[in-house]
Amino acid sequence: MDEQIKSGIKRLAEGAQTGIARSILRWKYKKEGVPLPGEEDLEAQSQRIADRARGVISQRGKNILNEFKKVYAKSIGEKDGER
Repeated sequence: MDEQIKSGIKRLAEGAQTGIARSILRWKYKKEGVPLPGEEDLEAQSQRIADRARGVISQRGKNILNEFKKVYAKSIGEKDGER
């Protein structure tokens, strides 16, 4: 896949994540009866939340991948008669 296309898709996904975070923040402020911050502040908060979420997902994804590798290695060992 062309790098420019990958970059565009990544930007689109990050924009969607930030938009979802912004919507959730607006809902939270409304639910708590707190006035909405300015648009720039709301955008900055949304961006920070989306960045943190990507970090958590990335880290957990690595942990899950490592667990799959361990299970796979163990199953291969059992097939070869090892335990």
